[in-house]
Amino acid sequence: MKHLLVLIAALLYTTISFSQNTLKAVVKDGKTNEPLVGATVLLQGTNKGATTDTSGTITLTAIPDGVQVLQFRYVGYITKLDTIIFPFRSSDPVVVQLMPLGDDEGEELTEVTVSATRSSRTIANIPTRVEVISGEELEEKGNMKPGDIRMLLAESTGIQTQQTSATSGNSSIRIQGLDGKYTQIIRDGFPLYSGFSGGLGLLQIAPLDLKQVEVIKGSSSTLYGGGAIAGLVNLVSKTPTDERQLNFLLNSTSARGLDASMFYGQKFKKLGTTIYAAYNHGSPYDPSNIDLTAIPKFNRYTLNPKLWFYLNEYTTLNIGINATAEDRIGGDLHFIEGRGNAQHSYFEKNKTGRYSSQVQLDHQLNDKEKLTFKNSISYFDRIITLPDYRFSGVQSSSYSEADYSRNGEKADWVVGVNFLTDHFSENKNSNFPLRSYTHNTIGGFVQNTFNAEEKLTLESGIRGDYHNDYGFFFLPRISALWKVNEHFSTRLGGGLGYKAPTVFTEDAERIQFRNVLPLDVANTKAERSYGANYDINYRTGLFNGAVGLSINQLFFYTRIDNPILLTALTNGNLQYQQPRADLNTKGMETNVKLTYHDFKLFLGYTFADVTQHVLTTISAYPLVSKHRLNNVLMYEVEDKWKIGAEAYYFSPQRLNDGATGKGYWTAGLMAEKIWERFSVFINFENLTDTRQTKFDAIYTGSVTNPVFRDIYAPLDGFVINGGIKFKF
Repeated sequence: MKHLLVLIAALLYTTISFSQNTLKAVVKDGKTNEPLVGATVLLQGTNKGATTDTSGTITLTAIPDGVQVLQFRYVGYITKLDTIIFPFRSSDPVVVQLMPLGDDEGEELTEVTVSATRSSRTIANIPTRVEVISGEELEEKGNMKPGDIRMLLAESTGIQTQQTSATSGNSSIRIQGLDGKYTQIIRDGFPLYSGFSGGLGLLQIAPLDLKQVEVIKGSSSTLYGGGAIAGLVNLVSKTPTDERQLNFLLNSTSARGLDASMFYGQKFKKLGTTIYAAYNHGSPYDPSNIDLTAIPKFNRYTLNPKLWFYLNEYTTLNIGINATAEDRIGGDLHFIEGRGNAQHSYFEKNKTGRYSSQVQLDHQLNDKEKLTFKNSISYFDRIITLPDYRFSGVQSSSYSEADYSRNGEKADWVVGVNFLTDHFSENKNSNFPLRSYTHNTIGGFVQNTFNAEEKLTLESGIRGDYHNDYGFFFLPRISALWKVNEHFSTRLGGGLGYKAPTVFTEDAERIQFRNVLPLDVANTKAERSYGANYDINYRTGLFNGAVGLSINQLFFYTRIDNPILLTALTNGNLQYQQPRADLNTKGMETNVKLTYHDFKLFLGYTFADVTQHVLTTISAYPLVSKHRLNNVLMYEVEDKWKIGAEAYYFSPQRLNDGATGKGYWTAGLMAEKIWERFSVFINFENLTDTRQTKFDAIYTGSVTNPVFRDIYAPLDGFVINGGIKFKF
């Protein structure tokens, strides 16, 4: 009760003030400490700005009370964002140090503004721990796999890609060892990839039109509703800018793959637009000569046009459409190439159509308050065909939200309501019971970010959701940020979460939902969770600032009660059951970054201890690498060269059949030569040619009727890809 009262007190505390403030700052070179003459500062969200004088001093007036984001810029230097709370307590000028381009000590993600937390603060000033992949890192990962975002996510600590189909490549992501169904993937705040549409989601999202990717690990159900038990991934699309963006990318692979994509964006006086279009092609590829495709044959077409209407200085309307159509077939190489016979007849075909609309209206009431209305409607059609089996259906869903936000002197508030519908209609392909369902969820939420002291910030939230099948859920969360000094900061956070069960899990996806009975909703409860994480950040310069060092140490724990388990029945069917059980994941992530002139070294280690408790039996959860190492070395000359080498280690994993897989290493090398308007790149992926087929079987039985085992290591082996990028 005591903790609940503290949470309520934090949520209800705020102070309203309408006074104006003045900021005095000195902008200096971060290496030489010399003043920068002619540097500019801009108060974001307004047209207020100023320029430094001959002493590097700047004065900005008429700044409203509350949390304000300031942008400091100077030609040839890295732009810096900083969050300052007004009224500002100190009478001394603020010293702002900008780092020259090419010097990475100042190029930390702490200067990025994130949107996944529903806040406008920079990442360094948000109590909720958020990891952001943006800018050059996003481009580098895009060079390695331009067609989808699997590699972009999988090479982060604590995140593992789990392939669910041996021949078609279907994949999901696991955060801190938990199944992909416990991670919520959203795009610009809209939930688009869950349930039936989640099985191929990672394969159908390309990085070229993304501005950044935001990852919150741990329960985030308070932010966006059910499903975000393990974490949340927010894909942030590019927006129109005053300067025209016109980018083209052409990529081909040694496995006979092809990617061609285009992005255009520009902002005019009253109108802005972005257009993304892509064609992705894969050829059937079998490097192991086992007559089964490690890479399937596929053709995918994507078109994402968006329009921004700047109705006036306070109101913006954004309308967009996402459309993706794909034919994908994997299986016996002879059959796919048209040389099938009685011995070579196995195939797995996926035909999908993914279409969604998004509408968002933002209205600024004043310098502090804003109203936002958003809606999305999604349609997903998928047909899975095997030689003697067919599963197909349509998932239609919608998401509507209205929220009010206010940035005050001591606290920021976000209050809103949303309504989510999710309807799956299975086509009748046999006499097997249909797995159709209809879920409707209405929810309300309140979030508060409170500046308790100059160095202490608290963020708390509550959500109440009502689900038509599983009832009411109360979801509180709280987190705290303590900036100990200029080198140390620490965060502590936790909250509750839930997941409304459906038949669409990794276990069912592996067997294409064959013989999986519908959920017995009357006797099934929602899966519930609670969890917490704690991290420590340290950042400093070594050897008179020549070497930059940053360390982040995270500890995490999540428990899920009432997990649904796919259980075999005596008649050969499979049914989701809910015995007295729970899942526990606990461990730590260590991230180290070292920079020296044009070199960057990233070192990462993940320890994930995931156990499953069923009645009195405790066992290791399958398909989890208990130990993982991430090692990346980059050499970069700004606007000239990028060269990178990487190596990853995965420890042995327990498999669903009771066996234990082998531990393995993979390594890669990439390079990009950059000119003013174009660049060429090449990437050598999996230099060690690590393949599961080298040290373990991927199926039992015959190639005509294979029974596939778990896929825990790469199947495609060593692949080279390269291409060219144009920027106009």
